[in-house]
Amino acid sequence: MNLHEYQAKALLKTFNVSVPEGIIATTPEEAKNAAYALNTSIGTEKFAVKAQIHAGGRGKGGGVKIASSYQEAYDFAQQIIGMHLVTPQTKAEGKEVHKVLIEQNIYYPGPKPIKEFYVSILLNRQTGKNILMYSPRGGMDIEKVAEETPDQIFKEEIHPALGMQAFQCRRIAFNLGLEGEAYKNMLPFLKNLYKAYTGCDLSLLEINPVIKASDDKIFAADAKMVADNNALYRHCIIANMRDLSEENPTEVEAGKYGLNFVKLDGNVGCMVNGAGLAMATMDIIKLCGGSPANFLDVGGSADAKRVEEAFRIILSDPNVKAILVNIFGGIVRCDRVANGIVDAYKSIGEIKVPIIVRLQGTNAEEAKEIIDKSGLKVFSAIKLQDAADLVNKVLKG
Repeated sequence: MNLHEYQAKALLKTFNVSVPEGIIATTPEEAKNAAYALNTSIGTEKFAVKAQIHAGGRGKGGGVKIASSYQEAYDFAQQIIGMHLVTPQTKAEGKEVHKVLIEQNIYYPGPKPIKEFYVSILLNRQTGKNILMYSPRGGMDIEKVAEETPDQIFKEEIHPALGMQAFQCRRIAFNLGLEGEAYKNMLPFLKNLYKAYTGCDLSLLEINPVIKASDDKIFAADAKMVADNNALYRHCIIANMRDLSEENPTEVEAGKYGLNFVKLDGNVGCMVNGAGLAMATMDIIKLCGGSPANFLDVGGSADAKRVEEAFRIILSDPNVKAILVNIFGGIVRCDRVANGIVDAYKSIGEIKVPIIVRLQGTNAEEAKEIIDKSGLKVFSAIKLQDAADLVNKVLKG
């Protein structure tokens, strides 16, 4: 589950990670009042006005502005709220902005130069250890840094039983080129950052940039958090931060019925039980000349209602030219799924795209007989290759 920047920073603050002071606003008037409140409380004279969407690269798309007055904060908020912000991480139509974060300016003048770093924490699945990646060259072009100067990307593996060690924090601060007070301030920053990552059960924590201010203070200027959905039951506060308006509405609808659905850009709808089988199904669709339009796992209890909703969700995509149902009857019997498909077909009404059904496992032959005798425009298959050949055939008309 993705979190907004302001939500991520609120969580980081509970772990004593230094973040700029900020206030969320949903209207230009609220933005102006937030700027006034920040000036009153901490004395900042400039304010960052930052669009809050689930995408990076907001600055490049015009979603981050620096205001020098209350009126400018109002004007920039008026420009940003309601706009469809297009970034390198959004689709061509962009994402509509519903709120902005009004934040203190941390690029203030001082005796020393300001520096930007990159820090992220994620799991290295090959080693089973968390890994902290960092670079002395943070900012908007970190992807370019990784591509053109990979020697500027450092990695620190963290043992899960030991956690972040003091010597590792010192090594990271040294590789970032820090010294004096900035070096000292970076050590607890890194330690607390890792505590936030593990304490919130995150799958990704990315801070880009980490700022060394002109007075050697360290700040998380931005924050991207992705929470592990499987651990949300332990974090009610994080679960309640979910913003459904930022998610694909079809995927949200599928979640209501316990369907694991991910929208893709292909032309063959997939209905499968089990993630591994779903991946194999998507592969064979590609091999037979098609392209998967979705990932849809109906799970182990593929009853008629769940199958019907799965069909409705797949058919809501106008790009779908065929549907491949690939079910392995282990926990659920194939004949039960077949009856569910027939009932769903009749309930929905005429389905204009061809449906290929491959049922294998418990009562597979009985299931094929149910499909064949239903009188519906459904092609049945036993072998996966036969199903793939049928997909190829119907796509060619």
